[in-house]
Amino acid sequence: MSLNPLAQAANQAIQADCPVVHDLLSGIGKALFFPKGILTQSAEAKTKATRFNATIGTATEGGQAMYIDCIHSQFNGLAPDDLYPYAPSPGLPALREAWAAKQREETPSMGAQATSLPVVTNALTHALDLVGELFLDPGDEVLMPDQLWGNYRLTWGVKRQAKLSTFAFFNDDLSGFNQAAFEAALAERAGGKVMVILNFPNNPTGYSPTRDEAAKIVAALSAAAAAGTKIIAVCDDAYYGMFYADDCETESLFGRLAGAHENLLAVKVDGATKEIFVWGLRVGFITFGVKNGTEAMYQALEQKTGGAIRGAVSNITRPGQTIVLNGIKDPNFRAQQAEKIAILRERADEVQRVVYQEQYADCWDVYPFNAGYFMCLRIKGVDAEQLRLYLLDEHGIGTISLGSTDLRVAFSCCEKGDLAELFDRVAQSVRALQG
Repeated sequence: MSLNPLAQAANQAIQADCPVVHDLLSGIGKALFFPKGILTQSAEAKTKATRFNATIGTATEGGQAMYIDCIHSQFNGLAPDDLYPYAPSPGLPALREAWAAKQREETPSMGAQATSLPVVTNALTHALDLVGELFLDPGDEVLMPDQLWGNYRLTWGVKRQAKLSTFAFFNDDLSGFNQAAFEAALAERAGGKVMVILNFPNNPTGYSPTRDEAAKIVAALSAAAAAGTKIIAVCDDAYYGMFYADDCETESLFGRLAGAHENLLAVKVDGATKEIFVWGLRVGFITFGVKNGTEAMYQALEQKTGGAIRGAVSNITRPGQTIVLNGIKDPNFRAQQAEKIAILRERADEVQRVVYQEQYADCWDVYPFNAGYFMCLRIKGVDAEQLRLYLLDEHGIGTISLGSTDLRVAFSCCEKGDLAELFDRVAQSVRALQG
């Protein structure tokens, strides 16, 4: 397939400064480019067409975006031009800059390491799909923990036909992250290309590494890259900020991985959806970082990502971007976010108090959890799907079964005062099914 000159130019910019990043691109990734078509011409007209601007397929009236009152009256005074026109494919520049500043504020370990500007995505699922489009060819390997978000299988296994491999997430005694299994999995893939998924806080278990564990994970990836393995390290930070234990690592691993080694491309996938409790607004981000990454190389990656967005959904919802931007710029943002996280921590603490009680030892083991929205039980003597259905039918309680043994409980959507009853009814149901 002959490549568009714009794709060739982007590839040359990447290859000149970061040849390994170029090697990591998929065939589609190498072919992607941001077209100099309607959007580019319209952007030029926006600055130079001082008399008439007849470029883009929107409608205006009285010098601003046209709207109808029954729609606009629902937006509480937001300006029409902040709501209705198309957003640029990579996202609103002001939002991208503001989210980049937020990332750096939260990640001191990033230091002066250069990264790309975040590109706005249709929340995290879309960002993860873009990762696959940019970097995965059929047969490429994705390494992830055996406690994983099931949508990875659809996004990368089905849509990109990648090979999905897992390692044991927890130690046998459920005491914490299984560093030995992780390092063994990396060693088995020495010298090749592999995408490694770092989903902390983890969905489904709600576990995030301690500071000591995080340091060892970064060291293992850095050593593997130094030994010649070409790594795409994807930090799926969907639940970033929801940390409830004092020894949790509270920085994204992206901060240290972004400058770890030339053979390691770090990709941060995060978003407003969970972090600031706006799930339905569908505003996420994808950011790239690699040792010795240059502005030209990052701009080329951003252009390719913007081209992938342009070719699929054109652009991301402008009202969602406007609302998120206004929210994170508000002086009350951090305090109000902290109030909600404190509520979640109270719920997590209550779950910790309840589920480890000796009276439930015959019903389950508890996977470690210290962060996020969820926790998981390893059910004893009962099929988890059978238990899920029994809880629905007999108690009106909804949970998620994962495989034959694991039951995921989202304490994020349960009031603290209801949690003891919830788990007691789970225990009643386990015993009823155990006979």
